[in-house]
Amino acid sequence: MKRIEIKVVPNAPTDEVIEAEPLIVKVKAPATKGKANRAVITLLARYFNANVRIVSGTKGRRKIVEIEELE
Repeated sequence: MKRIEIKVVPNAPTDEVIEAEPLIVKVKAPATKGKANRAVITLLARYFNANVRIVSGTKGRRKIVEIEELE
């Protein structure tokens, strides 16, 4: 299990992950009612092929996510 810092860009034209420091995660979903957070989790789970959860920063653009690789 590892933790990484990400920067989220809601309301983006496409869903994508940009390799940078920190990792930039663009999602189409708006930052209302947790929609962007759910989109981030879904996108990163596919990107890393792992279970992903947000451990801090649920209300901000900078977040810490925990990545647990699938067995």
